[in-house]
Amino acid sequence: MSCVTVSRKGQVVIPAAARKALGIESGSQVDVTVVDGKLQIELRHPAKASSHEAGYGMLKYCGPARRLADADVAELMRREQATR
Repeated sequence: MSCVTVSRKGQVVIPAAARKALGIESGSQVDVTVVDGKLQIELRHPAKASSHEAGYGMLKYCGPARRLADADVAELMRREQATR
């Protein structure tokens, strides 16, 4: 059994050994209930695996179409230094 401290916001850290034993990872959801005067925490479902590709298309660019290959990096740096 591990002793944890409750923060001002009511948050607690689940000890690493318990997280590992239950497969609790960042993004996992747990159900917290009170049973016979005790807190019970159950893993709702494991966190879904994610990749950088999963975020593709989340941000929208409304400017003119641009390609990185068309950018003149030296010119962009000169402009940036001129505005300082």
